[in-house]
Amino acid sequence: MPSLRAAAIGPDIVPALAEIEARPSARGKFIFVGDDKLYVRGVTYGTFRPDEDGHEYPAAPIVERDFAHMSACGVNAVRVYTVPPPWLLDSAWRHGLRLVVGLPVERYVGFLADKTDGLGRLEAVVRAGVRACRGHPAVLCYAIGNEIPAPVVRWHGRRRMVGYIERLYRAAKAEDPTALVTYVNYPSSEYLQLPFLDLVCFNAYLESQERFAAYLARLQNIAGDRPLIMSEIGLDSLRHGESRQAKVLECQVRTAFASGCAGAFVYAWTDEWYRGGEDVDDWAFGLTRRDRQPKKALAAVRKAFAKVPFPQDRLWPRVSVVLCTYNGGRVIRDCLEGLRKLDYPNFEVIVVNDGSTDNTAAVLREYDFRVITTENRGLASARNTGMEAATGEIVAYLDDDAYPDPHWLTYLAATFRSTRHAAVGGPNIAPPGDGWIAASIANAPGNPAHVLVSDREAEHIPGCNMAVRKASLQAVGGFDPQFRVAGDDVDLCWRLRERGETLGFSPGAMVWHHRRNSVRTFWKQQVGYGRAEGFLERKWPEKYNVAGHTSWSGRVYAQGLAHLLFRPSRIYYGMWGSAPFQRLCEPPAGGLLSLPLMPEWYLVIIALLALSALGTLWTPLLFVLPVAVCAVALPLLQAVASAARASFASAPRSGAAEMLRLRGLTAFLHLIQPLARLRGRLAGGLTPWRRVRSSGLELPRPRTFRVWTERWQAHEERLRSLKGALSANHAIVQTGGEYDRWDLEIRGGMFGATRVLMAVEEHGHGTQLVRLRTWPRCSPIGVTLTLVFAALSTAAAIDPSLPVSVILGMAALLPALRTATECATSTAAIRRTLRQSGFESVR
Repeated sequence: MPSLRAAAIGPDIVPALAEIEARPSARGKFIFVGDDKLYVRGVTYGTFRPDEDGHEYPAAPIVERDFAHMSACGVNAVRVYTVPPPWLLDSAWRHGLRLVVGLPVERYVGFLADKTDGLGRLEAVVRAGVRACRGHPAVLCYAIGNEIPAPVVRWHGRRRMVGYIERLYRAAKAEDPTALVTYVNYPSSEYLQLPFLDLVCFNAYLESQERFAAYLARLQNIAGDRPLIMSEIGLDSLRHGESRQAKVLECQVRTAFASGCAGAFVYAWTDEWYRGGEDVDDWAFGLTRRDRQPKKALAAVRKAFAKVPFPQDRLWPRVSVVLCTYNGGRVIRDCLEGLRKLDYPNFEVIVVNDGSTDNTAAVLREYDFRVITTENRGLASARNTGMEAATGEIVAYLDDDAYPDPHWLTYLAATFRSTRHAAVGGPNIAPPGDGWIAASIANAPGNPAHVLVSDREAEHIPGCNMAVRKASLQAVGGFDPQFRVAGDDVDLCWRLRERGETLGFSPGAMVWHHRRNSVRTFWKQQVGYGRAEGFLERKWPEKYNVAGHTSWSGRVYAQGLAHLLFRPSRIYYGMWGSAPFQRLCEPPAGGLLSLPLMPEWYLVIIALLALSALGTLWTPLLFVLPVAVCAVALPLLQAVASAARASFASAPRSGAAEMLRLRGLTAFLHLIQPLARLRGRLAGGLTPWRRVRSSGLELPRPRTFRVWTERWQAHEERLRSLKGALSANHAIVQTGGEYDRWDLEIRGGMFGATRVLMAVEEHGHGTQLVRLRTWPRCSPIGVTLTLVFAALSTAAAIDPSLPVSVILGMAALLPALRTATECATSTAAIRRTLRQSGFESVR
């Protein structure tokens, strides 16, 4: 039977072919056809001078020869800029090529200035183009526009342009619902956020490999959990020479795939190019010349395409995959099947069964992996057991409810080879088909997330997708066994970074991570995370602020992050919109606007409602009721806004009613997740009123200390030594910032602290006079609460309403006493440490 691809394909048999060959789909960071991953190895084709009938492609015999040559060179995809005729689609399919079909919206973008039905005319262009190709198996995806000019985008505004593109996307989907649809962006309008697209496509021309790799890392973070395709990369051989073109293109192709891209299109197949009504002959980006004679670049690109995603002749480090499970029998089979399919030449799998009481052991016996069974000692201990048994130089950890992409280890190992990172992580993405509840939970806050301090360096990588050099892991003593359920990965990341190590992130090292499939299990998970935060705060008090929240210096990347209301953002345009790289700049999270997102906001609501309830005894307090209503409204509005922005790509396709159900549950999860965290935090001792460990009180007042020393020490080093001595005495110490007129702050609690300022006088021959000034600091929150409740108590006494006056007076006394006590505690801590260091009090 002749091959389908070798047969002549006519429009009448295209539907049958479409049923035989699965259509491309975007799954996580890559594109799949059926169960096979498709690395897109492409070239661009056109645009060409139209013939007398207006067709913008060469004659059929020329196209046939071009496609045959492309296929022979390892190309499997072609990007065209206009809607192709049926015969060209058939020709591509015969040669095993898939087409990115350009719907040239950018040519008609002037329609948007037409206030009558300009956008409707653009929709008609998109619909007609999709109808002309709908259902053809050669279609890889549709591209609705290519580089709409940055001045046009700036003229219409970011939000309006995003709305335009989304309407065009919906129009294309209406014509061909199962097709992939994208928009081809470029650096000058990078700030367009288009979360509805099926995949992310960017054109970028950067000759420097270092800059190209850095920009790819940025684009991967913009793409998030979607595939990234470089839709144009290239170099002009006319200006740089054919040898330089070949070298740069080979490097760019390899860099693109090594960075986790799903594909790359080299611009262009031929030097023949027509634009703006005339042939362009002052550039030569083609892999072949106008007469189709190959350049050196064609051989270089063919060589690079043959080694996608990485050359297989490398010496790959041995990796030990450690899978820890406790009663994971329901979900572990997907993980074990994924481990069977790993495409990596040198690895072992170690399963640590941490005292499971369900059918986990029976499931494990079906697979030929090494299993270590222990009594139930918790997650961190199980991970240490796996580390001790590992024979690889890299230990890669995976949760039993996650399963890896076949190239997971390849991307991790490649990052270790090219960097000195102690640990590397990758994205964990909710798989499709888990049901509507799991889809909503995937869009809820609190799921495992990575935190990046730059586009390639991480501050935290979650344990469900974490690989660590075994030597670095052993150097810090492995995981801390006190973390039985969660928090062990955060603790390990902090210890590695404290040791001076760095953490990396590889977008291609992807795992599918099942989210919880019921509200009850989601609640239980978040309560557990809250308890883990209590353990972390006791071990790392300096990492937490007075309210009990850690302040990440990097940016959290996760689906389902709570949408901060009224959060402004700015776009960097450059002078008169001339910047070649224009990006969206968002302010860091924090400040008053972030308060409604904190679990403790529910305590504020309870306090306000209790205060307004006193209005039944003293009517002036009824003014608190509108404030309480606003306090309740803020998380409700935030939940609705976050649910409205949620993406349900992994959910089953559904109508308006089902989508309303998805968004409704997502909003509900945004409301209950902080409550679950609050419950866990309170149970774990992480309360706003928690006390700092102390061994005495000292009258909080300003003091000056000094010490004469003949052992010279740098100012910064002396402060570090003092901070270390304070920490050894169990004090919680914060370092002053660049704009602070103090050096150290000893925290007494939420309401009180003591600050320290140091000055060093140099007296020659290595002698120094060191002076220290200390003074108490009362928290503005404590002072405000005291004054407000005292004023209300006085007013109630004058009215008179003595019971309310007494209640409010006690409410004023509590923060006042707490502030004084915490200041006294921190003063005692600094004075005790200074006495041990030989300082004497001046006054």
